Amino acid sequence: QVQLVESGGGLVQAGGSLRLSCAASGRTLGVDGVGWFRQAPGKEREFVAAISWAGTTTLYADDVKARFTISKDSAKNTVYLQMSSLKPEDTAVYFCAAFKPAYSHPGYLPRARYAYENWGQGTQVTVSS
Repeated sequence: QVQLVESGGGLVQAGGSLRLSCAASGRTLGVDGVGWFRQAPGKEREFVAAISWAGTTTLYADDVKARFTISKDSAKNTVYLQMSSLKPEDTAVYFCAAFKPAYSHPGYLPRARYAYENWGQGTQVTVSS
C-alpha cells in the first residue's frame, strides 16, 4: 500500500502563507488521487481539496477555493497545498489521504472522508490573529 507523510505546518500570522507537502511512497502506482482534510479541536474532519494523480483535475471546498491551491510534483510523488491569506479559522491539523479504489472514477474527485484511505499522521497549522 501507499504511505503518505505530511509536512510544512507551523505558526503563521493571519494573512500569511504556508505550503504543506504530502509525500507518497510505497505502491504509488495504485494511487488515483490525493485529498487534503483538516480537523480543528472539537470538530469533524473536513474536506479541503483534492487532486487526481495525473494532476489534471482539482477540487476545493468553497471556503478555501480562492485562497488555497493544490498541486502535484510527479517526479517527487508529492502533493502540495499552498495556503494563502490564512485566517484564524484555518487553524487545524491537516491530513492527506489517498482515494479508495472503489471511489476512483475518471473526472470524479470525492469529498467524503469515507472515500479515502492511507491517512498520514497530520501536520499542525496554527494561524494567529
